[in-house]
Formats: sequence, C-alpha cells, structure tokens
Amino acid sequence: MLAVLSTPRKLLRKAVAVGAFLGLAACDPAMMSAPGIGSGPSVNVQAPVPVALLIPRSDSGASAVAASLENAARLAVDSLDGVQIDLRVYDTAGDAQRAALQAETAVAEGAKIIIGPLFGEAANAAGVAIADNGVNVLSFSNNPSIAGGNVFVLGPTFRNTADRLLGYAAREGRNSVVIVHPQNVEGEFGKAAIQAAASRNGVRVAAIQSFPFSQEGVSTAVPRIRDSISSTGADTVFLTSNAAGALPLLLQLLPEAGVAPTTTQYMGLARWDVPAQILSLPGAQGGYFTLPDAAAKNAFDSRYRAQFGSEPHPLAGLAFDGVAAVGALVRQGRADALSVQALTQDSGFQGANGVFRIHPDGTNERGLAVATVRNNQVIILDPAPSGFGGAGF
Repeated sequence: MLAVLSTPRKLLRKAVAVGAFLGLAACDPAMMSAPGIGSGPSVNVQAPVPVALLIPRSDSGASAVAASLENAARLAVDSLDGVQIDLRVYDTAGDAQRAALQAETAVAEGAKIIIGPLFGEAANAAGVAIADNGVNVLSFSNNPSIAGGNVFVLGPTFRNTADRLLGYAAREGRNSVVIVHPQNVEGEFGKAAIQAAASRNGVRVAAIQSFPFSQEGVSTAVPRIRDSISSTGADTVFLTSNAAGALPLLLQLLPEAGVAPTTTQYMGLARWDVPAQILSLPGAQGGYFTLPDAAAKNAFDSRYRAQFGSEPHPLAGLAFDGVAAVGALVRQGRADALSVQALTQDSGFQGANGVFRIHPDGTNERGLAVATVRNNQVIILDPAPSGFGGAGF
C-alpha cells in the first residue's frame, strides 16, 4: 500500500508550497472594521476612465502572479472597443498597510474604482481606507469575510461551488451528505459554505468529520468517516480539500476503507483535473466537481499566450474580469456606471472564465460546469450557463 500511496502522499506534502497563493488570497480573515457602503463616484464616460490596479509587484513571493494579473488587465483594456480605460498600476508589496496607502493615493489621483489587491487582508484595508470617498474595490480575494460595503470579491467562492454541486446532486436524487474538512481556516470556510448550500438545496447534513491537516491526521480520520457514512445512511461525501492538500489521500484511502464510489457519491469543492494524477485515483471515479466555462477559458488563455508568449497564472483571469466589468458598465453611458447598483446588475458580465455577477453582499456568482471522471477522463455532466438572463460585456 505504501507504493500505491506514494503520489497522494507526495501531493499532500506539497500543500504549503503549492497552495500558498490560493490560501492567502482566499483565507486571510481580516479583523479590521467593516468598510462603509460606497455608492460610487460619478464617471465621465466621454473621457478615459481612471482605474487603479493594486498588485503586489515588489513582493518577492508574489511578483509572478502580480505580473500575470497586470498582463490580463491590459489585455482586457485592449479588448474594450469604444471604451477608454486609463489603467494605473500601484504596488502594494503584498502588505495591508501599503495597500491602504496606495488605495488612498490612487483615489487622490483620480481613480474611480480599485481593482485588486490580491490578498484578503490587503483588500479589506484598502476598502476601509477609501470608504469615505465612495469608491468601490473589486478585490481578487475569494474570502467572503471581507466582502460587503465597498469591497467586492472576484475570486471563486466556496459558496458558489457548493451551491452548484448540491443543487445538481439534489436534482439527481441525492439528499444527505457527510462533510469532510481539515482543521484549518480554509477547511472551516469550506464546511460553512457546504452547510449553507445544503440548507438552500434541501440536502440533509448527516454528519461532519474533521481531521488534523497532516498525513497521519487523514489516515486516522478515514475509519471515522467511513463509519459516519454507514451509520447515518448518507448517500454523499463532500470533501473540502484540494489537490495540494488532503484530497489525493482521501480519494485513495476512503475507497480502500470501503466507501465505494459506486454507492456513495463523492464530490469536492476543489478542481479534480489538476494535476492529472488525481483522475486515476479510485475515489475520483464518478465524483462531482466544478469547472469554469471551457470555451471562455480557452479563448482567454489563447489570447493571453498570443500577446504575452506565456501561460497566464490561474488567478490572472480575475484582473481581466474586473476590467471587463468596468468596461461593460462604462459602455452603457451612465454617469453612475461604477455605483454599487450598477456593479451588481442581475445580468452580470462575461469574463475570462465565463459569465459572472457580483452580489450586493460583496460576494459573486460564477457560471460553473459540473464535471465527473470516467475512465480517468473528465466528462462534463452539466455545462456552464452562458448567462444570467442576458449577461452583457
């Protein structure tokens, strides 16, 4: 069994290194005061609209993603036929205090909206700093705890994914779930999102099983998870872990312990298609996970490669989305194009990974496809929606 588990265990050991950016962007709980509600400044749509992009250019650990975010933002600017955006880039150095100062500087220099920063705490600090100016922040974080007031998160949220999966599962006749999560901040966020989604979709949470974030913690938890599924009669097990964390080990050990994918529906908050080794694990077979709109993502990736000669960072599309949303609203010719009301229009926007819309509570909803694994290959079960009743970019 040691040989069989070599890949899952290696992937688990890489968790801290591989998941650093997503963890920081997603789960930096900000404990500052909540930003005030910003309606948005008046915009002259006949002139270039000043837009500030806040990225961690000089942060040695995040400079690569910063460069990719900037490239994607400029790609979006170039795509806005008939709309003029004056994109101004400010370096946060990955620091919350500097992000606040740069946000204040950007607004003083005329910025009508902030796109970024990358990390949750920095985004919260920037929002607080400019709340009294009535300027909104479209951050790259996916941490719902910083959303609200004048701060909006563009990153894909656990809530969105959990809703999509449990809604689909409920329509397929699944009605009870055991939630499995690591005992860390990301795991707690994931658990809460699944609980809320289960309630909204009429699915019973049969049990919740957590484990210390370690190889030993996973191994020890597997028998408890198996027994919990058996004793409660749950028909689904929902894993919050990603490929850089405990997911590979769980998809290997749970089937070996008797949780058969043929009788228990596996599903996960994270993508299961990268790295490719995940697709060959026994628990992945027939499992549910989500993917972005493939056509939109492929088109964005292709344009990015053609213009910059490299692959975009996985988070790069968020910067494209921010500029795309601003451009779509400015094109409408309204002076209040960057107000909260405009940013949260029901029809949403077309972005790098498909359709998305921003909610008044500061979170977002993205059009996701439901995918599964058959014979170690990804199969789309339910395609991503093409719009929310007329998305407009």
